[in-house]
Amino acid sequence: MFLLALAIALGAFPIEAQAQSSIERGKYLVTVAGCSDCHTPGTFLGHPDRGRYLGGSDVGFAIPGLGVFAGPNLTPDKETGIGNWSTRQIVTAITTGKRPDGRRLAPVMPFEAFSHLSSADAEAIAAYLKSIKPVSNKVAGPFGPSEKPSTFVFAVMPAETYSSLPKPPAQ
Repeated sequence: MFLLALAIALGAFPIEAQAQSSIERGKYLVTVAGCSDCHTPGTFLGHPDRGRYLGGSDVGFAIPGLGVFAGPNLTPDKETGIGNWSTRQIVTAITTGKRPDGRRLAPVMPFEAFSHLSSADAEAIAAYLKSIKPVSNKVAGPFGPSEKPSTFVFAVMPAETYSSLPKPPAQ
């Protein structure tokens, strides 16, 4: 085991093998972090569309006073995803909540938790996101607090408000 670690540290393996291991590490981290929950269409409706994996959600989170935010397309599609973002820009977004255009990510994005990722792990996530199949999917929003969303909406509300909603019809 020590010799294997030493060989890796000394660069005895080709760059391609090291890059592949970084991509595999990124895939693992994206999987255990549950990124597909918020960024894959259909997931919140009970039928994740694996053909559009990480292609952006069709359900937005309503945050009182801030608006409605759907998980964006994380694939390397250049028109609707993060295909034009550099590795550094992806790392900055997931660890600080700041997009390349200066906009802050919605607070539902766990960038504060991700700020504790090691540089290697954050870069592995970026490498993985850059390696997956591009999906052309323009995600709706974000919607400000006075705008009408065009997506399904997850809403967090006080119990009294929820309890006063109309009941579903009896079956």
